[in-house]
Amino acid sequence: MFPDLQAMLADLKTLVSIESPSSDPVAVARVMDVVEDWARALGAETHALPGGTRRFTFGDSDAGGGVLVLTHADTVWPHGTLEQMPWRQEDDRVYGPGTYDMKAGIVGLFHVLRSMNGQWPVGGVTVLLTPDEEIGSPSSRAHIEAAAENARVVLVVEPPVADSHNLKTGRKGTGTFTLRFHGVASHAGNKPELGASAITAAAEAVLATQALARPEVGTTISVGLIQGGSAVNVIPAEAQLDIDIRVSTLAEAERVTQGIRALRPSDPRVQLEVFGGLNRPPFEQTPRALDLFQQAQAIARELNFEVGGEFVGGGSDGNFTAPLAPTLDGLGAPGDGAHAAHEHVRLNRWPDHVRLLQRLMREA
Repeated sequence: MFPDLQAMLADLKTLVSIESPSSDPVAVARVMDVVEDWARALGAETHALPGGTRRFTFGDSDAGGGVLVLTHADTVWPHGTLEQMPWRQEDDRVYGPGTYDMKAGIVGLFHVLRSMNGQWPVGGVTVLLTPDEEIGSPSSRAHIEAAAENARVVLVVEPPVADSHNLKTGRKGTGTFTLRFHGVASHAGNKPELGASAITAAAEAVLATQALARPEVGTTISVGLIQGGSAVNVIPAEAQLDIDIRVSTLAEAERVTQGIRALRPSDPRVQLEVFGGLNRPPFEQTPRALDLFQQAQAIARELNFEVGGEFVGGGSDGNFTAPLAPTLDGLGAPGDGAHAAHEHVRLNRWPDHVRLLQRLMREA
């Protein structure tokens, strides 16, 4: 019976046993090598792209208009995590770093590809396996966008929403800004009036920046890091803020960006430098993407389970493809605990979602 859960578990254990933090390209490549062997066994054309991304093509993709599937081999977990979070199975859950996000998604995808027995959909299937999704996809973004330009649909095998197990029909855009303040140092006791406090300017900017938030429309802003000063008895000449922004629309991204870049310290002696910007554009739902989600819902009902859709705050590589082709995210393995110590996959739900992915690959 498709899928074979025990066979999937064996493949998942193989991938999870290879720790692959984003910071170690060699370790990430070890996971990619295993997956590339799986792809070659199915007759795929395999290509190593600049920056470390691997592309696997199945069937005739020359004419375009095929299915693009997005995956990533890196995780947030540093080397040594397996000692603290070992692979283990308890009842209907399997635990381990990278299980849920997103090595089980890779495994489910390849069990689908094997089940197709070389009968690829029109336009073929292209799989991108990237090395840096967890750090913003700096080397892989261009490859992702280029592939999406020619895709009929894009399927992202990131995990579904925790607890609800819903698919992800939209995501906030994400960005980071760094603000560096350069003031004038002076003795805090003898000549404080000669100093221009970079920390004071940074404090003003914290309030001004967070005032740009509009949570009622999905725009959130967090000053997550602040640093500055050299000694308690010195008017601080340097300070820095690091800011996280989340937006639901490009219009909000532009408004927030303009607001941050327009900041000016009240003390004209303090100079401000602004770095950064939007990293991932918002994954806004289009009519064609909604049609794709509704097709997935209908297939799930035929498979005797229900699946909903949610707009979520975290970004993925689907943010890059959503403006270019109908994109559906969250087609990986159900579970919980992304980036957390209780990361796990729900074995009682995983086969249903693999069967859903199989049908979408054939019919979308």
